[in-house]
Amino acid sequence: MTAAPAMRSRLSLPASGRLLRFEVRRNAMLWMVPLTAALFWLITYRRSMALPPLWNLRAMGMQAGTVSVFALTVVGVAAWTGSRERRHAMTDVLEGTARPRWIRQLAAWGATTGWAWLAYLGCVGVLYAATARQATWGGPLWWPAAVGAASVPAFSAIGFAAGALRPSRFTAPLVAIVTFFALQLSVQMIHGGGSPWQISPLVAGPWQLGTDAGVATFYPYVPDLPVAQLLFLAGLTAMLLGCLGMSAGAGGPWLRRSAAAITAAGLLVSGSAVALAGTGRLDPQGMIAIPALHDASSDRPIPYTPVCGGAAIPVCLHPAYAVYLPPVTAALEPLLAELAGLPGAPVRISQTSAVYRQEAGNGVGIGLSGPIISGTPPVFRLLLPNQLGGAAMTAGEMAAAVHTETRRDVLAAVIGGGGAKAAATSPAQEAVSAAMLGIATEPGTPVGAKAARFAVLPPAARHAWLAEHLLALRSGDLTLAQLP
Repeated sequence: MTAAPAMRSRLSLPASGRLLRFEVRRNAMLWMVPLTAALFWLITYRRSMALPPLWNLRAMGMQAGTVSVFALTVVGVAAWTGSRERRHAMTDVLEGTARPRWIRQLAAWGATTGWAWLAYLGCVGVLYAATARQATWGGPLWWPAAVGAASVPAFSAIGFAAGALRPSRFTAPLVAIVTFFALQLSVQMIHGGGSPWQISPLVAGPWQLGTDAGVATFYPYVPDLPVAQLLFLAGLTAMLLGCLGMSAGAGGPWLRRSAAAITAAGLLVSGSAVALAGTGRLDPQGMIAIPALHDASSDRPIPYTPVCGGAAIPVCLHPAYAVYLPPVTAALEPLLAELAGLPGAPVRISQTSAVYRQEAGNGVGIGLSGPIISGTPPVFRLLLPNQLGGAAMTAGEMAAAVHTETRRDVLAAVIGGGGAKAAATSPAQEAVSAAMLGIATEPGTPVGAKAARFAVLPPAARHAWLAEHLLALRSGDLTLAQLP
């Protein structure tokens, strides 16, 4: 009399395993893996590989693109699978089997999730392997990949629950489209660093910055927001799967009570995660910091050895930006050759990290903290143009931006006057700046005439004149008439 219960307990695990194996072999997601991989290549991989080989750019951009791709396919397949029994009018027949309906549903959901995970790991692995071959510094950012991986079971649970509760041949496409657009609309609701809508798995950092090259390089990638997103996705998955177990006919009383407990726990965890995301703030390093989850070690800079180019005044960049060193050096070298050795001229151009601050509404200010030239001997603190927000730049685009913006800032720091966003403070400074930068001035004006005369001087003559008159030019005491 005591052997039968023991035998049943020994047979229960193999029976569940056979059910799961059957679902894995016949799951519809298997046939969607090639389509998902093709969409990933078209939407995410090509766009990521067009970005410079910086881990922060590619990993954070990959999160949003991959989540969008898998939202469509996984939700649709899971909804189709979840509605299978009732679409084929098999519910009454399967009620007589040994497995409760909830167990059968979990097996089908698990098979769908497993194939989707396999596709996800393959796609992300290919992108990360390609980046590892090209990157000049750092290593893989695993938090964006973890958030994408946690999105897969959540999307599968969304689709499966919709299909099981509202079975129809139209459920799969409708719920896939609704989920995709809900994700896209959720990020439009983000306003500032403390928006709870940042819980969306599309978000890898401050959404208003887009794919920003200035974050997670000089300082560590702050995991506060990814941790909240992982909690939200895990809670959402548990809540949806628990709801399936609470429905009538899902199983016995003990099973339904367990499902209710799982649902309550999932609701509590996901709600807490949303609340945590609402307490976030934009930190000075450009990431979202959540006080309850923040680790102070993330605020310490990462040590590195800069890479330097051989100009008259060395140009030194963070090793992650080594791909930009040749074009940046080439764009600055002619000007630096004229400025080298002048009183107060920098002895090095050194890239530094940007400082971020939240502004009114959804704006973000990006700039330097402290003076642009500092130290003894003086060092020019450089922010590359793609550290200031906006679209990522190729090496050629970076060279063009440095030629038009950074050269002006370097020259203004040496001779006085304004930088890229301000006018020179004296006519003499304006004329010298226009001549050395090759900027057109209004013809026929005194400034234009002096700029034209100064521009035709040989570089050695300009350098000699600046060495003698730079202090007076920088202070604004020199007049146009005193220019050569």
